[in-house]
Amino acid sequence: MTIKRIGRREFLKKATAGGALVVTSAGFPGLAFAQETKIKVGLMLPYTGTFAPLGVAIENGFRLALQEAGGKFGNREIEFFKVDDESEPSKATDNVNRLVNRDKVDVVVGTVHSGVAAAMIRVTRESGTLHLIPNAGVGVATGQLCAPNIIRTSFSNWQPGYGMGVALSHRKNVRNVVTITWRYAAGEETVKGFRDGFAVGGGKVAKELWLPFPNVEFQPLLTEIAAAKPDAVYAFFAGGGAAKFLRDYAQAGLKDKIPLVGPGFLTDGVLEAVGGAAQGVETALHYADNLNTKRDNEFRLAYAKTFKLQPAVYAVQGYDTGLLLAAGLKAVNGDVSRKKDLITAMEKVTVDSPRGKWHLSKAHNPVQDIYLRKVTGVDNKYSSVAVRGLDDDPGSISACNMR
Repeated sequence: MTIKRIGRREFLKKATAGGALVVTSAGFPGLAFAQETKIKVGLMLPYTGTFAPLGVAIENGFRLALQEAGGKFGNREIEFFKVDDESEPSKATDNVNRLVNRDKVDVVVGTVHSGVAAAMIRVTRESGTLHLIPNAGVGVATGQLCAPNIIRTSFSNWQPGYGMGVALSHRKNVRNVVTITWRYAAGEETVKGFRDGFAVGGGKVAKELWLPFPNVEFQPLLTEIAAAKPDAVYAFFAGGGAAKFLRDYAQAGLKDKIPLVGPGFLTDGVLEAVGGAAQGVETALHYADNLNTKRDNEFRLAYAKTFKLQPAVYAVQGYDTGLLLAAGLKAVNGDVSRKKDLITAMEKVTVDSPRGKWHLSKAHNPVQDIYLRKVTGVDNKYSSVAVRGLDDDPGSISACNMR
């Protein structure tokens, strides 16, 4: 049998005529990465339940970053796969496996609830799928279960709690504080952060009050607070739970008697819903409504024009997740298969965020400023910087075992 040899030009001509041709980075035909294929991004966020508005805001922020990048990251289009995690830890493993094993996504973005995130991490850590956490501050993400492919773009639960504790510890008239929150990972870790920060100036947590998530029957515990007469109350709730707590606290007659403080999630995204119940409440967070920087003003205007909503911290976190991924993909020319190089690039990025510039720690948690804010009208207005360049809980970091 005679084999007819053909030249490269003729081969390309025939191949192109017969269908799509995948070309390697060297310019030769093959089965390697192709720029025209889409990057698969799996969004595992709460779209129902108390945290639903948070999930929507995160997705909006991510999509805004994509829109500003011309609809592509690393010169490649994005294909979205969405799963409602329902803020239900028992469903988390099955849900994330749908994205990782069925949909074969390149990147997982999720989630809000710390318990759900912890279950997700166990799957993505083993699969090696790039996992960007746009909210959940669960300590194991940058502690015991840390891994090169697990990257948080938001905060650790410890950080805003610590910032609020430090701010309060410098006030001579505040020595004894009662804490109240849901008993799950986020609640326990934010209370630890507050305790650690409050102890800086010699402050003491007099009593810790807990509710199972997502219980919002606050009245019995509010009665305990009234009887204890602490110098202040540190509370952590978010979404619909935060809105109800703020209203119940005011209706119980405590608002004008015992100062209420917390991490920023207590008041973010709920001020229009609670009216005057939140006025004067102080919180600490890595974002504030009136930072009044050029970068933040541009972001807020773009978000409002695009979604007809004012952005809260959740939108910023989704936006920053998009910015970080975009920077990483740009460095590898959109080749998501170069995972090690992609992660290394993201580790080197300083994100120019609406919250202020931040970068990743060695454990992949944002190193960032924590702001003290005060509710005025429908804004969480900036008061001061509580702590500059704050990293994660030292105890969590020491447990990190990057593989």
